[in-house]
Amino acid sequence: MKDRIETATKLGRIPEEVLMEQKGFSQWDSFSSRHDHDTILQILIDGRDPNAMDVEGSKLPTLVYLAREKRPKHPHNFKAGAMNALIRVSSKIRNGAIILNVDCDMYSNNSHSIRDALCFFMDEEKGQEIAFVQCPQNFENITKNELYSNSLRVISEVEFHGLDAYGGPMYIGTGCFHRRDTLCGRKFSKDYRNEWKRESIKTEESANELQESLKNLASCGYEEDTQWGNEMGLKYGCPVEDVITGLSIQCLGWKSVYLNPARKAFLGVAPTTLEQTLVQHKRWSEGDLQILLSKYSPAWYGLGRISPGLILGYCTYCLWPLNSLATLSYCLVPSLYLLHGIPLFPQVSSPWFLPFVYVILTKYSGSLAEFLWSGGTLLGWWNDQRIWLFKRTTSYLFAFMDTILRLLGFSETSFILTAKVADEDVSQRYEGEMMEFGGSSPMFTILATLAMLNLFCIVGVVKKVGLDMEVYKTMALQILLAVVLLLINWPLYQGLFLRKDNGKMPCSVTVKSVLLALVACACSTFFH
Repeated sequence: MKDRIETATKLGRIPEEVLMEQKGFSQWDSFSSRHDHDTILQILIDGRDPNAMDVEGSKLPTLVYLAREKRPKHPHNFKAGAMNALIRVSSKIRNGAIILNVDCDMYSNNSHSIRDALCFFMDEEKGQEIAFVQCPQNFENITKNELYSNSLRVISEVEFHGLDAYGGPMYIGTGCFHRRDTLCGRKFSKDYRNEWKRESIKTEESANELQESLKNLASCGYEEDTQWGNEMGLKYGCPVEDVITGLSIQCLGWKSVYLNPARKAFLGVAPTTLEQTLVQHKRWSEGDLQILLSKYSPAWYGLGRISPGLILGYCTYCLWPLNSLATLSYCLVPSLYLLHGIPLFPQVSSPWFLPFVYVILTKYSGSLAEFLWSGGTLLGWWNDQRIWLFKRTTSYLFAFMDTILRLLGFSETSFILTAKVADEDVSQRYEGEMMEFGGSSPMFTILATLAMLNLFCIVGVVKKVGLDMEVYKTMALQILLAVVLLLINWPLYQGLFLRKDNGKMPCSVTVKSVLLALVACACSTFFH
């Protein structure tokens, strides 16, 4: 299959021999593209066929391929639209009570995960309350010290277990077992009982006849004047359609469960460059903020429908973009005031210095303890703090700005796919835990400018005061903050000035960041 795909990519067309072998390609002509084509529906394995056996003689399940119709003038609603088409088509073929949803880059890593999930659904006391069982999103290509902090270790191992105690975790779009009824908009009632022994759909139609009769369910016009994407299926209009769908299901009275076995249920592929990571978090945080400002906001829509603890849990993630403003101010203001010798925090000799010390020690010791308890390393925690800063000064900042522009009518919601393919050089640098900067992203310009600004401020204050210890005592916390920022930004300085490989920072970004940092220092001097 890989060879066929690569051959088709090189040729720019489907080879004739493949066109003849695969029925689905017979519907593909010179005018078709991945954004403009008819519905392609094919029952590859018909579970009703007595000859559908594997090599050991075991019966094979029904296997169906679906590519829904797409037209340039019809919004296809991305992943949510694909899921809804699959829900409709599968309901007419097998209509299974439970639906498993995984991303295209994920695979099963634990053969017992389905059985474990069914144990929750079939529990005699609480099973009828459960809408979905969510597994954590784990990756197979995480480096030892988690260069880009893609494992989301503390969220998976600590925070989601906490949400589990308040009615269940959010739906994160993959590794999730759904009760079909809840995805179709059913409201919870205490009298609800699932019929596990219900018979599968019986039809006299052949596989070919069934295929043709069901294509309309995946057509562009099927959802017009229906509740699909609103009251039924996954919801439309949000970059994180999974989170808003899970929230609306929980607000209908259902609960969810977190399943985190020792052997991970599913494994996928994490981004291998810094830009991919920042773009992914930009989409997530932008979608979360849109939820907070929508009619489905947990802050008001969830009141009286879900527990207060779960509302706070959702709001924690929905408020991610707003963190960018505070983080950006802490990266800019203390450094510029340090350059001009203006203290912002209490002196070491002041009793008001102690609360700051207490907050810093408890916050970071608690963060380190959580990370190590979750199975991380000390260097992994340090990388996590670095990405924490990078995300809040770029991904979350762009997410906040885009959301405001959308509310003002200057832009529309977009769905940006996270690239998961990297060339050999990039992969080698990733495996060697060397940060990848080989692009001219505006996010890199912001990161580099902040790093250079902090460096100029440190050099400037040292040049001014030399070894005058009184100055260092007066502005101890500002100096500490500047030094920590210097250490966190060390990979940026390497990418800007020291590295020679293709993963270094582009010269254009280096020049712009130096000039912008100098202008910022000059402007602060002028206004001072």
